[in-house]
Amino acid sequence: MKKATDKAAEPEMRAEYDFSRGIRGKYARRYGQGANVVVLEADVAKVFPNAEAVNDSLRALAGIIRRQHKALAGK
Repeated sequence: MKKATDKAAEPEMRAEYDFSRGIRGKYARRYGQGANVVVLEADVAKVFPNAEAVNDSLRALAGIIRRQHKALAGK
């Protein structure tokens, strides 16, 4: 049997969150173009300082995979 949860007990937003300088819709256009969110394991995330490093590494790996596929197709 599941426990009943009282959702009214906790406020939706914490008081310390300050969105007063936020910009509404700042990323809406980019999100509309398509968004892929990938969550990295902690040990992998430690290797990459930012999203650019992750993307550069994945592009390099994709290039290696394409070359291997071409080499195997040519045999």
